[in-house]
This record gives sequence, C-alpha cells and structure tokens, in this order.
Amino acid sequence: MSRVPQHGLPMTLSVGEVARRSGVAVSTLHFYETKGLIRSERTVGNQRRYARAVLRRVSFIRVAQRVGISLADIAAALATLPVTAAPGREDWARLSAAWRAELDERIAQLKKLRDALDDCIGCGCLSIDRCRLRNPNDRLGDDGAGPQRLLVKK
Repeated sequence: MSRVPQHGLPMTLSVGEVARRSGVAVSTLHFYETKGLIRSERTVGNQRRYARAVLRRVSFIRVAQRVGISLADIAAALATLPVTAAPGREDWARLSAAWRAELDERIAQLKKLRDALDDCIGCGCLSIDRCRLRNPNDRLGDDGAGPQRLLVKK
C-alpha cells in the first residue's frame, strides 16, 4: 500500500489506483509511460508508483486527445513542464493556445466536408453517375493530390 502522510491521502498511487481514479485502462497508462507522457517510480518489489500529480497529467492528455491533438504534440507540450508537475490552469491556457490555429483549420476542413458531403469531392474517379465535376483529363489533379474540392486552401 502507498505511504500515507498526516493529511490522510496517499503520497503515491499504484497503477490500479491511477486507472480507477482516471478512468483510463492500466494498459493505456503503461503506453503513456512508454511515450514519456507520465512517469512512475518502482518499489523494491518492482511495482509502479505514481505521484498524485499524474492524475492531472492523465486528464490533460485525455482532454487534448479528445479535441484531436496528436500524442506527439501532447508530448511536446508536456515536455515544457517539469516531469512530475501537474499542469495547472495557466499551463492549459498557454499550451492550448498553441493548438488553436491547427484546430481552427481542422474545424474549417470538417465544415467544408460536411457541406459538400453529398457532392463530388473532385477526386477524379468519375465513377459517380451524378458527378457534377465531370473532370476530364483530371484538371483538378494539376492543383495537387487528393480531393481538391474538399481541401481547405490556405
């Protein structure tokens, strides 16, 4: 069992306790650890023990993933904090601000996709019998690869 200081809360948590309290599977915690997103110490019996601050780090990771931030970008953001630090409100504001432009671009792309979902995407396949594009000689291919009518131009 974890050591308990005078205030009654354990100083460290087992992997099972972190999983239960964070709602994340043990295997996910192990994965986060291999990616350097969270850190544990080992007991003499080689059991993982996590600082309580890991709960906030796991929450940070889950929220960032939920809005579509890649694990690589999350890792880069967490690398700006001390390894054992729990991100606070100011940290979230600073780090999430860096993701705003990417998220805005993704939102614009999704809106364009939603609005054109029932129309031709400009892929050049010519297989849709109602394709309004009728893209002879793949003229849109000159603009680049992929579904040119759905791509958000910068």
